[in-house]
Amino acid sequence: MQILVTGGAGFLGAWICRRLSRRGDGVRILDRAGSGDLLVAIAGARFAADCEWVHGDITDAEAVASTARGCDAIIHLAGILTLACKEDPIRGAAVNLIGTLNVFEAALRHGIPKVVYTSSAGVYGPQSGEHPVPVSQYGAFKLACEGSARAYFADHGLPSIGFRPYVVYGPGRESGLSAGPSLACRAAARGEAYVFPYEGAAGLVYVDDVAAAYESALRHDVPGAHVFNMIGEQATPEDVIAALRELAPDCDIRTGGAAMPSAPDIAEGPLRDVLPDVPFTPLRDGIARTFAFYRDGSL
Repeated sequence: MQILVTGGAGFLGAWICRRLSRRGDGVRILDRAGSGDLLVAIAGARFAADCEWVHGDITDAEAVASTARGCDAIIHLAGILTLACKEDPIRGAAVNLIGTLNVFEAALRHGIPKVVYTSSAGVYGPQSGEHPVPVSQYGAFKLACEGSARAYFADHGLPSIGFRPYVVYGPGRESGLSAGPSLACRAAARGEAYVFPYEGAAGLVYVDDVAAAYESALRHDVPGAHVFNMIGEQATPEDVIAALRELAPDCDIRTGGAAMPSAPDIAEGPLRDVLPDVPFTPLRDGIARTFAFYRDGSL
């Protein structure tokens, strides 16, 4: 298959591309980033060199459409995170919402039969893990994207699968409010001090489990417009610190951040009923792998 991956130069994109490379898929990346360093670190230099790179902006509808021509599916990852949306809601809407509409329009134009996209557990506010009531601009934009995906199926029969990962952690996750577990691993591996940017329980899901879910979504034909929670293992910063102290007993990792803006009790739901091959990595294993990456570069 020829797969367009928007935002493929980023953290999650690198891990998804790593899996696509093992499948032998052709990959075309649309990204504003000028560097593929993270893709090289995660997927390898040979695969990064084989990818087709298009430097463009997800808010440019014609750029998205022209880049999508000839592709068999689109994995849409391009977006900006919670704090950036808070600081500039207009840009947040342009990137996260209009950018997503550009992807669906490109799929329609070229007859691309499947869109797999990223939503977020941020669609849930802090009060309920059952009913999406976001309190952040980021969560509001992501919830709107889910509604638009349903409309594209209702109006045009275009199938899609969206994923709502909670806190995604692992090698390469170094930005965003919820990067705390990954940055704590990096600090512990380097002998540096670190203070978690958030407090409270959250679902921590290892990045390769998320990448596997996207890969599985490409393989399975699931009619309709679906959205699945990806929760991983419920854990607090204290749980992460305890796991790190098994690896680095003298690490200086502390708590002290603000409360997470999403409910701690979000259930995973029917994800594994529909995509039964999605793996689950226990927290201790995921923390150990992340620590090892920052200690010596191993994956």
